[in-house]
Amino acid sequence: MRKLRTIRLAAVAAAAMLAVTACGNAGSSDDEASKNTYEVVKDPSFESGSRMAALNEAGKIKIGVKFDQPGVGFKTATSDTPTGFDPEMGKIIAGQLGLEPSDIKWVETVSDNREPFLQKGTVDLVIASYSITDERRQVVGQAGPYYVTGQSLLVAKDDDSIKGPDDLKGKKVCSVTGSTSIATVEEKYGAKPAGFDTYSECVDQLKNGSVDAVTTDGAILLGYAAQAPDELKVVGEPFSEERYGIGYSKKFPELCQFLSDSIEKSFTDGDWKKAFDATLGKSGSDAPETPKLDGCSN
Repeated sequence: MRKLRTIRLAAVAAAAMLAVTACGNAGSSDDEASKNTYEVVKDPSFESGSRMAALNEAGKIKIGVKFDQPGVGFKTATSDTPTGFDPEMGKIIAGQLGLEPSDIKWVETVSDNREPFLQKGTVDLVIASYSITDERRQVVGQAGPYYVTGQSLLVAKDDDSIKGPDDLKGKKVCSVTGSTSIATVEEKYGAKPAGFDTYSECVDQLKNGSVDAVTTDGAILLGYAAQAPDELKVVGEPFSEERYGIGYSKKFPELCQFLSDSIEKSFTDGDWKKAFDATLGKSGSDAPETPKLDGCSN
């Protein structure tokens, strides 16, 4: 029950935040998050030749985040910096490398290119609602989880035919290409998958009737529903557990312990809660309990 309560708290927080945005106060949450400051370690001590030492010496880092997930990772055309819980986590990690927020190059990362971006060195880290899976860990490293949510369904407001995942057989369901969400509804519930690059495209497809539902993490979907409460609604209970991790290249296994230690430190020193409160926690709800981190096997 604790996990479902955590999922619901985060989802409701995201919905409330997006409701504020829909009312024309989009800048308020962005401004608060942008003012967050986190510890920047001066002269950190890293083993010579490690990836952490190389990033510190370079004085810069490339982090892949989503640009289309309000409250999680979002960037407008007029903004230079993405906002949301994931970018805030990126600032926390950068600080432990001795880097300022201005040393971060933010790279838009969609679900389908997260592994290739890490493998090719397009980015140094991926913090992009990146669910930890055994399959992904065969290809890239994933440290965490730093956050836990759950898969849900978004449907048209006047559609009562879908009340949960068991109603998806034969239905056309949209999610981003390469995501675990689209695989789950196809393989477990018999849905017809419709893949797009972004969730915003999926929501547009739902609004014009091209698909029957959109599926992804509940926090994201409730945010979109809050933007169009007369058109969209989230139905049913969460039917998965999505554990967000930080992706890194397997070329640098030493990053796992560094990232895990940095995440754990943010739990204990209050930076994680500060990041949550300024983004997903804009509803005033208490931050959920922090998850237990996986160990590093490499």
